Amino acid sequence: MKTALTIAGSDSGGGAGIQADLKTFAAHGVYGTCAITAVTAQNTLGVEAVENLSVKLIVAQVNAIVDDIGVDAVKTGMLATPEIVERVATLLPSLPTPHIVVDPVMVAKSGARLLAEEAIDAVRRMLLPCATVVTPNAMEAEVLAKIEIDSLGSAREAARRIYDLGPGTVVIKGGHIPTADAVDLVYDGHEYLELRGPRLRSRHTHGTGCTFAAAVAANLALGLPTPDAISGAKHYVAQAIRHGLPLGSGHGPLGHFWKR
Repeated sequence: MKTALTIAGSDSGGGAGIQADLKTFAAHGVYGTCAITAVTAQNTLGVEAVENLSVKLIVAQVNAIVDDIGVDAVKTGMLATPEIVERVATLLPSLPTPHIVVDPVMVAKSGARLLAEEAIDAVRRMLLPCATVVTPNAMEAEVLAKIEIDSLGSAREAARRIYDLGPGTVVIKGGHIPTADAVDLVYDGHEYLELRGPRLRSRHTHGTGCTFAAAVAANLALGLPTPDAISGAKHYVAQAIRHGLPLGSGHGPLGHFWKR
């Protein structure tokens, strides 16, 4: 059986972070494991508290999984501090898999900041070069590329700049790009691919970024080529939004097991 490891923060509401990743892995038939980087008090309305775990404990979790269960793909999420980013970045190249998906989580859906400002440089310098695929939304891509994104043209330039930082493929998610359709822009250093889909009107969007990156990782673990892993993840997330669960009063959770 294929396995995937997520290195991310927890979500006590279950809609994002570790919980969303594990649900996504399971929905794809991949055995999910995790290394928790932070514990959050979080629900559909927002993040109420955050406590980061020690770097030593994060590394111990990763080593425990790799030494016993193994890993076919890795996905990173909330890493919070420069120390965590730097240590995870030095650990990733030693893991026995070529498939590393980096979701450069910076801000929660509610607006709560999940990455310290001083950690951004470490993400750009150390984490992005480890990535097979990096999956920023437009706001995260603006920070990484140091350019404003207000169109597909500027998104292309941002993707090129992020690619120059070292990842294998860049996906700028289109939810915040002002286009008629939701356009995810993919760049592999050679060509641009536009993955288009209708904009879905739904409050069930809590954890979409985590879910998308986890779906890419699961698909890579299953042996799909990178373009197919990405397009499959976009389809999966769209259906999960359509099947959102009637829970909470804010940004509701996705229906991760919509295939059942």
